[in-house]
Amino acid sequence: MTGSTTGISGTSFRLMLGATAFCFSGYALLLPVVPLWVARGGSGAFGAGATTAVLMATTVATQLTVPWLLARLGHRWVLGLGSALLGLPAPLLALSPDLGPVLALSAVRGVGFGLATVAGSALVAELVPRAQHGRAAGRYGLAVGLPQLVLLAAGVAMVDWIGFTAVFVAAGVGPVVGALLVPAIRMGHSPVDEPAAVHTGSLARAAPAPLVAMLTCSVAQGGVITFLPLAAPDAGLIVAVALLATSGGALVGRLVAGELVDRRGLGGRLLAPGMLLTAAGLVAEVVALGAGGGPLVVLGAAMVGVGFGVVQNDALTVLFAAFGRNRYGAASAAWNIAYDAGTGVGALGLGAVADPFGYPAAFGAAAGLLGVSVVAVRSRGTVR
Repeated sequence: MTGSTTGISGTSFRLMLGATAFCFSGYALLLPVVPLWVARGGSGAFGAGATTAVLMATTVATQLTVPWLLARLGHRWVLGLGSALLGLPAPLLALSPDLGPVLALSAVRGVGFGLATVAGSALVAELVPRAQHGRAAGRYGLAVGLPQLVLLAAGVAMVDWIGFTAVFVAAGVGPVVGALLVPAIRMGHSPVDEPAAVHTGSLARAAPAPLVAMLTCSVAQGGVITFLPLAAPDAGLIVAVALLATSGGALVGRLVAGELVDRRGLGGRLLAPGMLLTAAGLVAEVVALGAGGGPLVVLGAAMVGVGFGVVQNDALTVLFAAFGRNRYGAASAAWNIAYDAGTGVGALGLGAVADPFGYPAAFGAAAGLLGVSVVAVRSRGTVR
């Protein structure tokens, strides 16, 4: 391999980041737009929610199969196919706002998203040496997070400006461009840099800790994103800034954790601090809501974002070390499933608490869950 195609400064890693950013642009742009499309078509709130539910359900179901596909098709084929399946159906959404066709297209896009997410995060470990896994995961977090930071909020505004059809076409172009970048990625790995697989007993001890951390923090962030606009309906600007702070905080957390993992050797030691920071952010939200809102809402949301960002990065690098190079795909699938499943559980579970007891109680319950889970994470230990 030549120096131009290896490491976090190499051409292949940069191409993978570019393909990921284009792929997530198509995902983020339509996440709030498709529910609006079917709602305006007469499907109501249930139909609007069903589009996201189907998208995420097929995403998680597909993620379970990706390690098998990676072993048989290869990372580039899976990433390219996933990006294409996410993008190509998007313009077809303009044909009808009826719920049936939209759900069918959402299911296909979910398959593509499931393929692309697991293949992309697995390539983080495949394309760089182990000593750079932390920083590589942080930069991957930027490629994933920046499109969401910009386009989640922009999608609905773009509909009012250029119309649904143009937005659907734009959302299709991004992932297809990403798919076109994939063939230029060159696979390769230096044997000197490859981590050995962890003994089965060590794996059994190490793997649950990052997965528990991911699940519980994802529940927390999913709850904040879903219910904060409802918990503080009269604080429109404050809530908008708070949601921006959550997304931006996650990017900061991932970058900082990447540096600490690679340069300070803190891999596996950041899970508990990240979880505690996330819990503290939820407590801040409880206090802020009790006091009627205000800047503390933004601070709490930022703390949740940074804490979860730290956990995302550290959990991914720990899983790579625990599973070993021959099972990077399985590690990536486990991480992605924990992320997506936790988001769904957060929306459903905390909603069940909020209905009878209120939103502060829901945020408090999520903080309590994190507090209990920190004890379990610390007792399980991790692979360093």
